[in-house]
Amino acid sequence: MAIQTALSLGYLSDVETKIDLLNNEAIAKTVVRLIKEKSEHPISIGVHGDWGAGKSSVLEMIQAELSKDKSVLCLKFSGWQFQGFEDAKIALIEGVILGLIEKRSLWSKASDDVKEVLKSVDKLKLAKKVGTLAFTAWTGIPAFGFDELLGSAVEWVKDTVTDKDEREKALGEISDLKKEGEKTTKEGRIEKGYSVPHEITEFRKSFKKLIAKAGIERLVVLVDDLDRCLPKTAIETLEAIRLFVFLDKTAFIVGADEGMIEYAVRKHFPDLPESQTSQGSQGYARAYLEKLLQVPFRIPALGETETHIYVTLLLVGATVGDKTPEFANLMQLGRDAFSKPWDTEVFTTEAVKAALKGQFEQVSEAVLTADRISPVLSAGTKGNPRQIKRFLNALTLRLAVARERNFGDAIGQAQLAKLMLAELFLPEAVFTHIATTAASARDGICPELVELEALVDGGGKSASDGEKQDEVWPDAGEDRSGVVADWKLRPEVVRWASVKPALGGISLKPYLFVIKDRKNFVAGAAPLSEKLRKLMAKLAAGEMAAKSATADVKALSPPEVSEIFRELRALTLASGSFDRKPETFYGLTVLVTEHPGLQSQYVEMLNDLPVDKLGFWAASGHTPIIKDPIVRGRLDAVLAKWMSSKNAILSRAARTALNPPKRSGKGG
Repeated sequence: MAIQTALSLGYLSDVETKIDLLNNEAIAKTVVRLIKEKSEHPISIGVHGDWGAGKSSVLEMIQAELSKDKSVLCLKFSGWQFQGFEDAKIALIEGVILGLIEKRSLWSKASDDVKEVLKSVDKLKLAKKVGTLAFTAWTGIPAFGFDELLGSAVEWVKDTVTDKDEREKALGEISDLKKEGEKTTKEGRIEKGYSVPHEITEFRKSFKKLIAKAGIERLVVLVDDLDRCLPKTAIETLEAIRLFVFLDKTAFIVGADEGMIEYAVRKHFPDLPESQTSQGSQGYARAYLEKLLQVPFRIPALGETETHIYVTLLLVGATVGDKTPEFANLMQLGRDAFSKPWDTEVFTTEAVKAALKGQFEQVSEAVLTADRISPVLSAGTKGNPRQIKRFLNALTLRLAVARERNFGDAIGQAQLAKLMLAELFLPEAVFTHIATTAASARDGICPELVELEALVDGGGKSASDGEKQDEVWPDAGEDRSGVVADWKLRPEVVRWASVKPALGGISLKPYLFVIKDRKNFVAGAAPLSEKLRKLMAKLAAGEMAAKSATADVKALSPPEVSEIFRELRALTLASGSFDRKPETFYGLTVLVTEHPGLQSQYVEMLNDLPVDKLGFWAASGHTPIIKDPIVRGRLDAVLAKWMSSKNAILSRAARTALNPPKRSGKGG
């Protein structure tokens, strides 16, 4: 299994890269061309995408391309690095200025201009301390021009600050600073004094001089990691950008998730008015971002075909290296396929084999694995490149651990990958059912999974008709069919079941040991004896079957009681539907009635049920079982929790259970 060894050694780096496996170079080149076409005009550009979509890599490509032009100065700023600083706004302003000074050796060339602009920064620091709300209003509101800033600041405070005292304080700050801005001399002339608008104007003037002395045609500032920042840091960084966006020769490129920035705006300004119109808090947040970033580029999520290409490039690159001629051929094939993602005949196995030539045999299993897991991986990760890498790295790590533990041929790489897809992307109840059932079975097989895979494979005959499955889970065909029927209604489960290779026919126990770093399904899960398996089949088969087993339940030894309760509890919690009472619940009722020592564990299990999915049944029928006063108090606490839940049906049922209607004493 060459790919197992290769993957174990080939960890996939999660940092930004200049190697474009996603064909995002098209976005980077478009941004660079736009900057150059705009000549000296200021421009602000947003590179948007979800967390892990590849924004940082796009910024790296932009920086690499712009660095080829000596007339362009490109600076990079990470808001996340200044998370703990008192003022991220000033940190960005100083970072841009000092970067410009150092990169163009302006300490000696333009010392007077350097001193002037640094003095302006010091005054802005003072302005920030004098009036926080006023400074925010002047630098952060979505106004189009500087002449509108004063009036907009007042309007902004009136519209957004609902607390009366805070509003009056902010308006007072603005009024005081306005008065300081106009001082009357003895001669009666009006001259500018200290004020926020005045200092912003002076800063811009001195900065323009510095740009001229630097001898550059364009200053480009790349701002990354804003969506990792706390709302306060993100907003302060954006407010700092506003000081530059109207200055010629400047360009700002901001990589951020729009949703996170809009959230930061709403969080930073909690008093924004709520309404159903575009003028509500969400509308304001969007307007803030749209007016600040003039040109938005969004990195699209990967589709199924694109995920297949990406996973193949990652796995092959981890095996043969990304510097080889063969990988370069595969990269070119990938680029051709990315340019036509609707055409599934471009990136075929035959085309990959032709591109890799003699290297194909070494990576053939990697190519096959990519082909198999990509559909489910695409749906599960929603086409997010970072999530895809994280999955492949988790697979790599687990294969390495399995090899070090000498599991040998018991672990197949493709089989482990499919089980991990279920673990990470299927509903928890579905995966828990598969895992707990396989862990409890003597041969490590989940009968429901066998049946589902047979059905989606189009074999016609379900696994429940097979003789072997009747031996594994006798007399439980009806209950199993109910589980499979539920799974068949879930598109994500059906899609996963269709992924090759099939898992139903193999023991999953070795794989459950490999994945127990997240959850241990195999601890104490020794196979049930023949006697207990037959009893379990009755207890899990509904009310009548469970009651018929009362005598056998009463005769169980304490260790056997614990084993049966554990199995029934696992099957109950793994049930796919709770709107009706699971068949296994009748078995639990019989078991706890005959062995009252289980009352406490029974109530704990009730507390573990998914509240949002429970039907009316869950709150009733416990009184005949729970007789211990202490345990009864715990049951009442569970019912009280359910009564206050958002599940209206369960809430009514719990209220009725806690406060049963009094019977009338009158006849009739």
